[in-house]
Amino acid sequence: MNAESRGEDRKIAAQVNELSGTVHGPAVQARDVHGDIHLHHATTPLPKPNQLPATGVLVGRTTALSRLDAIRTRLEENGVPAVAVVSGPAGVGKSAVALHWAHRERAAFPDGRLFADLQGHAADDPVHPAEVLGRFIRAFGIAPERIPGGLAERSALYQSLVSERRLLVVLDDAVSAAQVSPLLPASAGSVAVVTSRLRLGGLLARGAQAVRLDRLGADAALELLEKTVGDDRVRAQPGAARELVKLCAGLPLALCVAAARLATRPNRPLTDMVEALTNERQRLSALSVEDDMTIRAALMLSYEGLAPSEAARVYRLLGLFPGTPIDARAAAAMANLPRAEVRRLLDVLLDANLLDDAPGGAVRLHELTRLHAREMAEEHDTEADRAEAVRRVLDWYLDTAAAASRTVMPYRRVAYDAIVHVPAEPVAFDGSAAALDWLERELPNLRTAVRTANERGLFPTAWQLVEALWPLFLYRGLHAERLEIDQMGLAAARDGANPRAEAKMLNRTGLALRALGRLDEAAVHFRGAVDIWRREGDAQRIAGGHRRLGLVELDRGRVAEAVALFEEALDGYRRTGEQRRAARTLADLGDALTRQGRTREAVARLTEARRLLAPEPDPYNQARVLILLGRARAGEPEAAGLLEEGLSEMRRIGSDAGEALALEALGDLAARERRLEDARAHYEEALRLLSARGADVGPVKERLVRLGES
Repeated sequence: MNAESRGEDRKIAAQVNELSGTVHGPAVQARDVHGDIHLHHATTPLPKPNQLPATGVLVGRTTALSRLDAIRTRLEENGVPAVAVVSGPAGVGKSAVALHWAHRERAAFPDGRLFADLQGHAADDPVHPAEVLGRFIRAFGIAPERIPGGLAERSALYQSLVSERRLLVVLDDAVSAAQVSPLLPASAGSVAVVTSRLRLGGLLARGAQAVRLDRLGADAALELLEKTVGDDRVRAQPGAARELVKLCAGLPLALCVAAARLATRPNRPLTDMVEALTNERQRLSALSVEDDMTIRAALMLSYEGLAPSEAARVYRLLGLFPGTPIDARAAAAMANLPRAEVRRLLDVLLDANLLDDAPGGAVRLHELTRLHAREMAEEHDTEADRAEAVRRVLDWYLDTAAAASRTVMPYRRVAYDAIVHVPAEPVAFDGSAAALDWLERELPNLRTAVRTANERGLFPTAWQLVEALWPLFLYRGLHAERLEIDQMGLAAARDGANPRAEAKMLNRTGLALRALGRLDEAAVHFRGAVDIWRREGDAQRIAGGHRRLGLVELDRGRVAEAVALFEEALDGYRRTGEQRRAARTLADLGDALTRQGRTREAVARLTEARRLLAPEPDPYNQARVLILLGRARAGEPEAAGLLEEGLSEMRRIGSDAGEALALEALGDLAARERRLEDARAHYEEALRLLSARGADVGPVKERLVRLGES
């Protein structure tokens, strides 16, 4: 509720508490009645008004209608009038739901059905309740000259008229509880349905029940399009129809506007409308047919009602970053305000239904609303202010992703020097699992941040964001998403003319390609990185390139070539004193030697790797060495224990990729020992984990096929 509405609440409440003059019929009022009051009882039956306007098409609102049914039933059983508040964002179909239910249930209200458009979000002032009461009273046959002038007197007369009657009152587009309260019938068995873009907490606090409307799902939105445009046109172009539904963001008003435009162009394909809406800059303009039937106009009225002005500013700034849902801390960084203050302003936007709640205290700005917010930012905020806000939110994401990365892998030496605006309230993570969970939850926004940084020429920010995501991809896979993000990082490094960053991103992209089984492409990327490191004279990173090329050869089944590359990499790491990297290469070498049948040498290399890693804060590679040792010692009593310990560690640190690695090894051990059911269970669990993360599942499927042939 904005400040103007709160002031109106107090003004109206004061008026309702005063009563004087002449009132016809019994006075019904919660507080004392004062003044010179003259009551005259009616002697003739009152008319039974039926003011409900016609309703249009309604789809996908079964839950909301059932909620209205339940509210009426429960409150009727308690002997009190029922009040339901149907709230939701502009264009979501609040009026349609209220009127559809009212028409469906009209027989349950034999004494009359009243309706008022309160114009709470109209360009002009909202309708005063005294004016609405005058209309309602006249609907019961009271002559205009017999209707008192004040709000309190009219309210008392209205309650007198509706006493002992079962009425349905629909109050559309309310702006405040004070505007609505005098219009609510006090008679048991009566129902008032109030619609508003605001949540009207004042009514809810006094016993009204909430019916929250969200945007339509894809299937319901498609059904609405079929009913408004015609089944034949939708079925002729199902792909275009689904894209049109997506572009309208599930808002019934947007779909109806699009349908109205299509209706005036019966020979045009749906793809024309899709093309018009695809351009973000033109989408709101395309969703208009008349001044009073546009998404832009509906959103503008909600925006203009915002108070304080800082709430409007936060709304505008949120439109500049296309990520969703957005953390309140990110919004605070963007607005350069304390988080507590921004949380309060976000609540204002939530109450205005310009935002939706999202899990974890985040908020969601839907696409059409975001486009409107961006339009308002471009109109009211300078280009410099807009650029700074975007830079602040990108810096917040980079700073937070870097903190998460350091929490999971404290041994990584990465300088995140692209941050200009260090967050005033930096995020700290309580352990690796929390850090990984945040990275995974925020991955869509982090991807958007990388893309946005690239588009704005902030290339160091872009590739450093990608660099910070490495722990997530190592521990949890997510290979399809990973490749796209790594490729954006590579493009940023190249566009920024930073050869060292380019080499890092070549390695990152190569590892993503390897995880997807695209080995030839992976090798090209790894060789490209080695070429750069040779030009840079970086022996340690050249060794890393040899190790990665060895991994590709191992995947190809060319084990001898892999062994040679691993030994070359190991020599390079030892010469540069890189103990942890040498340990990882020893693990790879041990794996290759196991595959060659040189198990005694493999165990020696893996045991050395385990010793070198013991003092390092690197639980992933420590667990990986346990798994590889279990493989090398297959046939020995210790093998199963090593594999189970490795599996337990991978689960403890939350690495799905590592868990799948351990399960494959346990499956191989069980198959070797002819425990075929155990082997199948391990392989199937590994397949489930890898499939969920978009990894290459070919080797596991091959194992299952061979198992079936056993």
